[in-house]
Amino acid sequence: MRRAGAPASRATAALVLVHGRGNSAADILGLGEALALPDLALLAPDAPGRSWWPTSFLAPDAEIAPWLDRGLATLRACVAALEDEGFARGAISVAGFSQGGCLALEFAAREGAGLSAAFCYSGALLGTGDGDGPPRDDLYGYGPKRFDYPQRLDGLHVDMGCHERDPHIPLARFTESAAQMQRLGANVTRRVYPGLGHALAQEDVTALRGWLNRGTTGAEGRAR
Repeated sequence: MRRAGAPASRATAALVLVHGRGNSAADILGLGEALALPDLALLAPDAPGRSWWPTSFLAPDAEIAPWLDRGLATLRACVAALEDEGFARGAISVAGFSQGGCLALEFAAREGAGLSAAFCYSGALLGTGDGDGPPRDDLYGYGPKRFDYPQRLDGLHVDMGCHERDPHIPLARFTESAAQMQRLGANVTRRVYPGLGHALAQEDVTALRGWLNRGTTGAEGRAR
């Protein structure tokens, strides 16, 4: 894990940042530092080999489950480390781009109860297992997935952004992911940008900073 931003002794909120394929914790910490929020602690894990999984996030469960389990365990350890340092769970958010966005959102769906927010950019849910039905064109030739998440996410803020023709994230899965998070009780905001692209939009950065700025204006985020 790499750290940046405010020290835990002074910070009033914390953000776990999850990088995408081919990038690193140091890369995405640059995004966190660019938010220029002086009371925000930043924590970012490094994926082995700069990739959380070696295949598409749309791949069958048997292919991706072992990699996903390791990624989820990494984020669980990040959140636990912040809680051990005295951050209330409600002062911790997770955010990611591309593979990191997928992992951050999946972690929120499975274990995000009580967190402040989850931010998923150019990403979507991986799901809890293979669904019924043949491969679909609108899922880039992959089959559907199940989304059997047992917990409620009432009060969790979720912000999502994606291009309508993202070469890695089918719009159908992005839209379904937003609907699934709403079904679990999260307050979801989503933006679909026109055209082809797989990039972090300025609107995403503005939304990320705007929400986090609300959580760093007081000391209520400290558990001790």
